[in-house]
Order: sequence, then structure tokens, then C-alpha cells
Amino acid sequence: MKFSVSLPTCTEGMNYPIGFASPQDILNIAQTAEELGFYAVMGNDHIITPRSVQQSFPDPPNFYELLMTSAFLAPVTERLKLIMGVIVVPLRDPVILAKQIATLDVLSGGRVILGVGIGSHREEFEALYPRRRRANRGEILEESIQALKALFGERQASFEGRYVQFKDVEISPKPQQQPLPLIVSGNAPDAIRRAARLGNGWLASGMPPEEIREAVAILRETAAAHGRDFSTFDVALQCSLAIGRSREETEATFRRWQSALLRNQPVESFVRRNLFGTPDELKARIEEYARAGVTHLAGIRFAAQRVSELLEGMALFAEEAMPAFRTLPKSLSEKL
Repeated sequence: MKFSVSLPTCTEGMNYPIGFASPQDILNIAQTAEELGFYAVMGNDHIITPRSVQQSFPDPPNFYELLMTSAFLAPVTERLKLIMGVIVVPLRDPVILAKQIATLDVLSGGRVILGVGIGSHREEFEALYPRRRRANRGEILEESIQALKALFGERQASFEGRYVQFKDVEISPKPQQQPLPLIVSGNAPDAIRRAARLGNGWLASGMPPEEIREAVAILRETAAAHGRDFSTFDVALQCSLAIGRSREETEATFRRWQSALLRNQPVESFVRRNLFGTPDELKARIEEYARAGVTHLAGIRFAAQRVSELLEGMALFAEEAMPAFRTLPKSLSEKL
């Protein structure tokens, strides 16, 4: 089992309070993650502020562009993987994106994992591309994935699709990693099948173990139908995590975090789709996810209202929960 930490790139007003993290805070989170033995850090991607955040808070959030932030972190870390979690591909030109990702992978010494998705806010796509309001973002994503693979692997690449077109394009340097790790996000059945067909990993968000198990069955079936090797496939889950040394401390952390986000979510609702409890309680829950097929807890969002509280949660989890999974096989589900 691998464990990765969520970076507060574009999370203010959604997962963290407004004004939560400065650039130095983001650097500290990444360096602390490396020191504590986390596998990677994972930032999310927005270009503009979602309307729900605009309407809920008087001040705008700081949304740090994901690729620039990752480039900022590459020279101050050594082994930490940099997960794009995820690039909202319909918002970006695939040729420019390929150039940026390839450059970042070379400059970081081959540490990029490219996560891609359609984005959770269609309003963002329509605000940036009002003339494409009727466009199918799933089709844009599929064409773009195929285009990226061509650009990463071919000396000169051409592509002719409904939404993506280019001719005789050469980019160099190519990514240091060949092939570049590609994970595809989305909880819907179509997204799961897309990941099995086009990626080498799938990223789910906030799914309980029983739903993960059903999704893994779809992944296996689809991979087999397309002649793909599922044994090296990464099943990643992004979720939030509230941790404390006691149940009372955990709930207090959760309540402070929810209050800072102007929410009053019931604990029971949170617990079903996320991680909540003491280190021992978390270990038991993580084992459930491992048995369901999860190989990577990616972009863990630690419940916190301040960065110092986030760092404390990271340390407690790394020191008292993560060591129990050092010797686990990549996927317990392979043995079931």
C-alpha cells in the first residue's frame, strides 16, 4: 500500500479554509511528506473559482496552478513523486500539456504521475469555452489521452479527432519515464472502463470499500476484454482523513475543520466514504480497502483548519498507522 498527501493547490473553500496555505506552507507540506516516508504529494487542478466557493465566502481563495506548483517543489524534494491529481484535461490544449508534463518529468528526474479527468465542475469548462457548451468532456478526455500518448512516444505525432487535431508535431525532450504513469479519475462506470482501457491506474474519490470492490471487478473485466495486464494496475483512492489519539480528539478535529468550512456534516456520513479515528481504527479500515483492491491511498486530505494541524495529523498517521502496511503486498485482492 502506498500513501500520498494532498497538496492545498486549489482546495481553499472546498477542503480547507480561505487563506489556508502560503507558498512556503505548500513547500513545508511536501518536504515533511518526504521526511515522513509518504510516497507522493498530489495537487488538484482548477483555473477559476467555482461558483459555490464564490457564493459562500466574502474573500476569494488562493488557487495555485498545479504544474507551476509541482515545478516549484521538484528541486526541493528528492524522491517524492509528484502526482497531477488530476489535470482537468478538457481545460487544456493537449500539445501544450504534453510539452509541460514532459519537461516537468525530465526536470524532476522522472517523478511525475499524470492523473487526468474531466473535472468536477462543468461550469468551469463552460466559462472558459462558452462556444463549446455542448461538447462532450468524456470524448475530449479520451481523444486527449490518445493524443498525449502519441506525443510522448512518437518522434513526430499527428492526431485527427472530433475535438483534438494537430499534424506533424515534434516535442523534445520526451518524458524521462517511458511510458509515463497515467491514472484516470472518475467514479462513474464509464470513467472506470476508460481507466481500464487507456490508463495504467484508476483514481476514485470518496468511495466505500464495497463500491471499490465492485469497481475493481469492472476494471478487471474491461482490462481483460482489451488484452491489458491488470497485475500492474494501480487502484488509487482519494479521501479525507480525520485522526486523533482518541475518538474524542478525532471528533474535535473533525468539528473544527467542518466549522472552518462553514459546514455541519454528520460524522456518520463522513465516516462511510472517508477515514476517521485513532491510528488503530484507521489501520483496520485501510485493511478493508486493501482487501477491496486499493493499492494506493492517494491525495489524503488531512482534516485541519491550519497547516500546523495538518502537519501534526500527517506525523501521527505516518508514525503510528503507515508502518503496519510496509510489508503488505501491492494488492491483497490478488490473493483472494
